[in-house]
Amino acid sequence: MATNTDSPRGELPGDPDAAIRQLHSQYAPALHRYVERFCPDRASADDIVQETFIRAWRHLPQLRTDDRLIRPWLFRVARNLLTDANRALRARPMMAPGEPTWEAGTDSGLDRVLDQQLLSAALRHLSPAHQSVLLETFYRGGTTAAVARELGIPHGTARSRLHYALDALRQQFQEHDAIAR
Repeated sequence: MATNTDSPRGELPGDPDAAIRQLHSQYAPALHRYVERFCPDRASADDIVQETFIRAWRHLPQLRTDDRLIRPWLFRVARNLLTDANRALRARPMMAPGEPTWEAGTDSGLDRVLDQQLLSAALRHLSPAHQSVLLETFYRGGTTAAVARELGIPHGTARSRLHYALDALRQQFQEHDAIAR
């Protein structure tokens, strides 16, 4: 069982650099483990933890005068930063791909319709679980970690479903190519 090494805020050293070094050495490992559970990659987690300690540094005068515990304050700041990052990610508009340039003299409209029909038919052969992970990842641009959170499944399960969905699509396309020849 983890020991609570949290101390009241008033026990921070007077030097701001020493105070932040003390806070970082005492709380950064646990804070990083917490943040990593909600970030798609380690770099994002590092950014959230770094921003948490920057905010602690900015609020050192208030942290020194209050007698409440520091650890809950740091975790609340990190949670708020995670929420802000998630909202910002969802608020970004989806970019529509630019119109491809087609060679003159080809009937690209027909090819495009046939490709869409082939893809739709291949997607129908997938299970709903595989379809949802594939669509969320490729058509909505989500990471497997974000898709896993959104669908309420473990990250490894989302990655596995994506792998098997792509494999099934690949097999469908290979079968179609074999028939078309």
